[in-house]
Amino acid sequence: MARLELDDVTKVFDTSAETIIAVEELNLDIKDGEFIVVVGPSGCGKSTTLRMIAGLETVTDGEIRLGDERINEKSPKDRDIAMVFQSYALYPHKTVRENMAYGLHLSTDLDGEEISRRVQEAAEMMGIEDLLDKKPSSLSGGQQQRVATGRAIVREPSLFLFDEPLSNLDAKLRKHMRTELSRIHAEVGITTVYVTHDQEEAMTMADRIVILDQGKLQQIGEPKEVYHEPVNRFVANFIGSPSMNFVDVELERNSDGSGTLVGEDFSYDVSSRLLQPLDSGTTEVEFGIRPENVTIDPDAPTEKSIETTVDVVEIVGSDNFIYLDLAGEEFRVRTPSEIEPSEGETVRLTFDEDDVHLFDSASGESLVHGLPGADVSATAEQSDTTAD
Repeated sequence: MARLELDDVTKVFDTSAETIIAVEELNLDIKDGEFIVVVGPSGCGKSTTLRMIAGLETVTDGEIRLGDERINEKSPKDRDIAMVFQSYALYPHKTVRENMAYGLHLSTDLDGEEISRRVQEAAEMMGIEDLLDKKPSSLSGGQQQRVATGRAIVREPSLFLFDEPLSNLDAKLRKHMRTELSRIHAEVGITTVYVTHDQEEAMTMADRIVILDQGKLQQIGEPKEVYHEPVNRFVANFIGSPSMNFVDVELERNSDGSGTLVGEDFSYDVSSRLLQPLDSGTTEVEFGIRPENVTIDPDAPTEKSIETTVDVVEIVGSDNFIYLDLAGEEFRVRTPSEIEPSEGETVRLTFDEDDVHLFDSASGESLVHGLPGADVSATAEQSDTTAD
C-alpha cells in the first residue's frame, strides 16, 4: 500500500490542427489505503489521468509520486501498480488460472508454489475457484470481470487502478459487483483509484470523490460533502439523480438583511442567514434545489412556496418523479409514491431554506459556502480551453 500524490500534473496533446490540454495542473493527495473515485462527463480528463498514473501516457508537466518515489519516468511494469481495464483484456487461449498467474510469471521471480498459492487465494476471494480451469470464452461478463480483478489482486501491488470496469455489465450485475469490489477493498486495503462516468458508482463506493470537468479539478470530498455542499453549478448538476433544479432569479433585499428570490411568476422569502455570505451588490443569482428537497403542500404559505403546473408523473415504485412547468422550464420533484398529482393539476411547492443553493450567474460558483457547517476540500475554476 502507498500514498499517491499528483502535483500540478498536466497533459497536453499536440496535433497538427490544435493543442489540446487534456488535464491541467491537477493536484491530488490520496491517502494510503483510500478508495478514490474519479468521475466526470466524457472528455473531462479522467481516463487520461489514470493512464498517466499507470505510465501509459507521459506527463507533460508536474510530478506523480507513489509513496515517496517519483514515478514519472518509470515504465508501467516498474511502478508496482495493477490495472483493471474496461475490456478485461483476458488471453482467450489461456485458462483462468493461467490468466491470473501470467503477470507473476512475467514480472516476478516467485516460484511456482507461491504463484499457485496467490492465484488460489485470489480466486477464493473473488468466488471463482471453480472456474480456474475454464477458458474466458465460457465465462459470463461478470465472471470475466472477476477474473480480471483477481489477476490484479495476485500482484499484491501498492496501487490498484480501475478504468470503468463495470460499464460492460447489465444494471443488476453492475450493482452487485459494486458491492463486491467495495468488500474486496475492505479486505485487502490497497490504495485504489477508480474511474467512472457513473455518479451513482462514485457515491456508493468512494471514500472521496474527485470531480473533473474539461481537464480541471472541480471538487474533491466525501460523497455526502460533494452532494450537500457543491462548490459550483457543475458539481451540483452532475452529482445527484434526478439532477438539481436551477432557476434564474433576482434578489430583492430588505433593510433587515433578509430578502426575496424573485423569478418569473413566483417569489420566495429567505432569511439574512442565507444571504450573509453574498456581496451586498449581488442581485442576479441562480437558485438551486434538489428534487428530493421539494415538497408538494397545498397549505404552504404564499411567501414560502411556488405555484406551478404538473406536466408529467413518472411512477418508479417507492418514489414518483413529478415534472412541472416553472417559468417555461422543467422543474423536477421526487415524492413518496402516495403523492401522485394528475397531469395538468396546479400544485404548490415548498422547501426548507437550509436546502437552497445559490450560484453566481456568471461564474457558476456557489455563493452560500461559508454558512455554518460548510467545509469544502478543494475548488477549481473551470477552463474554456481544456478537453480530454
